[in-house]
Amino acid sequence: MTAPHTSTPTVFDVQRIRADFPLLARSVHGKPLVYLDNANTSQKPVSVIEAVNTHYREHNANVSRAVHQLGEEATAAYEGSRDKLARFINATSRNEVILTSGTTQAINLVAYSYALPRLKPGDAILTTVMEHHANIVPWQLVAARSGATVKAAPIDERGELIVEKYIEMLTPEVKLACVTHVSNVLGTVNPVREIARECKKRGIALLVDGSQAVPHRPVDVQALGCDFYAITGHKMLGPTGTGALWAKREHLESMPPFFGGGEMIREVRFSGTTFAAPPHKFEAGTPNIAGFVGLAAAIEYYQSMGFEAIHAWEQNLLAYATERLREIPGLRIFGEAKEKEPVISFLLEGAQATDMATLLDLQGIAVRSGHHCAHPLMQFYGVPATLRASLAFYNTREEIDAFIVALLKVRKLLM
Repeated sequence: MTAPHTSTPTVFDVQRIRADFPLLARSVHGKPLVYLDNANTSQKPVSVIEAVNTHYREHNANVSRAVHQLGEEATAAYEGSRDKLARFINATSRNEVILTSGTTQAINLVAYSYALPRLKPGDAILTTVMEHHANIVPWQLVAARSGATVKAAPIDERGELIVEKYIEMLTPEVKLACVTHVSNVLGTVNPVREIARECKKRGIALLVDGSQAVPHRPVDVQALGCDFYAITGHKMLGPTGTGALWAKREHLESMPPFFGGGEMIREVRFSGTTFAAPPHKFEAGTPNIAGFVGLAAAIEYYQSMGFEAIHAWEQNLLAYATERLREIPGLRIFGEAKEKEPVISFLLEGAQATDMATLLDLQGIAVRSGHHCAHPLMQFYGVPATLRASLAFYNTREEIDAFIVALLKVRKLLM
């Protein structure tokens, strides 16, 4: 973590920022809402909401299919979101950015279009114990079809990847390596650059799940050195059903289409079809046009704030919340890596996660309970579920205090 919780940023006007997020002002069960489920989905600023609204009110048309004014406006806005995403992650070219419904679609695209044609019996895909199911299940599906296997690198009790073991497992049969940039359960930040260097030495492509990284830190795919990077829009202030896959150009050129249909072709004949160049080769059908207009507005919002300020505030909140939680008797925190983003998973001794979340909700506190789409990680810690409080830059210390008060009440009820 960066700053100790005792020093609070003075130039960060969180109350002004909160005014940009209408939903944060509502009440739940007669209590002021304290929204601590940001790793699940983030709230949306007015600029994103209005961008989607304006698109439907003034520019609604399909993209790339009409020469009339509305069609040109919609196409320009949709392709403009690709440009913004490319700059946001420092892609070499806009043509390396495939617009998807989110990280799940992005990873499945790599699984079926890149991995499956290359896999054979005896090959392997390497992932880690801390992955989201979206970075496990697609690999299992293509492995079952090809005769390959899926291997998982271990973590330690602190929730940190055992990097030397991961590198040791990069054996010749591994044809693709995968890792989350930031764990959705533990908040652990993985050393992607180091992993990418080791993969490159061995000629192994690396896919990174960036869903939990892009809302909290600047991402430079060129500097990271990975081959594929997947993004989810609704976790970074954008609308649901948006996201992207960044991939190196040489991979996109060699990969066959995953979906077939309109917009991804040059010419269709019954004797054979020729396909469009990347990225459109992978974008069959009508996309979520208004959603990507909203995602472009979300990126602009991040850029107006700057990640240095976001990171400082969130790390301050993370340190404060962690210290307050440690004061509660019988509370166990899962994941205390040296470097982590503002996600805290925990349990109270003798209490069920779902019961706790339900009782907290009655007091206006929104947290996530369950396995968080990370069954192998729950199995590692020997628990069926955890409670997760995930913070964003629009959260406050006062909200953390309210959360702690509510949690102490829940503890008293359940103990």
